[in-house]
Amino acid sequence: MENSKIGFIGGGNMAASLIGGLLDGGAPAENIVVGEPNPDRQQWLEQKFGIAVTDNNADVIAQSDVVIMAVKPQQLKAVVEALAGALQTSKPLLISIAAGVRQTDMQRWAGGDLAIVRVMPNTPALVGAGAAGLYANGFVDDDQKALAQAILQAVGIAVWVTEESELDLVTAISGSGPAYFFFLMELMESAAVKHGMDIDQARLLTLETALGAAKLALLSDEGPAELRRKVTSPGGTTEAALTSMQEGKLPEIIELAICAATERSRELAKELGE
Repeated sequence: MENSKIGFIGGGNMAASLIGGLLDGGAPAENIVVGEPNPDRQQWLEQKFGIAVTDNNADVIAQSDVVIMAVKPQQLKAVVEALAGALQTSKPLLISIAAGVRQTDMQRWAGGDLAIVRVMPNTPALVGAGAAGLYANGFVDDDQKALAQAILQAVGIAVWVTEESELDLVTAISGSGPAYFFFLMELMESAAVKHGMDIDQARLLTLETALGAAKLALLSDEGPAELRRKVTSPGGTTEAALTSMQEGKLPEIIELAICAATERSRELAKELGE
């Protein structure tokens, strides 16, 4: 990866997190270039990372082995169509981190026959703890897959799916997943405050408990179900809480939420591809 020229179209927060991760991992700053229209953002990126920044997206494509499309999903069609000529001339590996936009639609907008990796990242990538799902179309070779994986692993973990449709479920699990955990933290904090705990104490205890549980699960050879059983003493406080959750149909609620997010991802893909 250290010899690959990496271009970004869009210099927002997700692009910045990837750039930071790449530089921390040893990628040379001179091998990274960003296309960004906002002058203030251009200056920030240059000062923060010491990389080249331009407002000419076609120039970014011309000098890059891999181009990361880091624009909003609603903007992607116009951006790709405007750059179709440059993409067809250079034929870079195209990585899209625009949620919900299918690679088949990007192919159509760009004129076809492009190596495209579609990625569903999530916001913890902003702190180097992301979880991304990746799908490669038939034009992507093994070296390009390895390059795409290395880029995403600069800010977390990356897993491949074999069918593009599987990214809808990835979206529901890890793409939207941080919000589910934030919601649970919010509810735990609120309940603690309601019962008399100081809000700062409630927040710290909640957040550290979430972090500790995630670390324990990641480091353990046992699955979440077994870890839960180990901390649930018969007749104890944990069992009382979990029984209440079961009686409140929390498992069914979570499954319905995942199904709703998956279906909405499918709907958005159709809308964004029009």
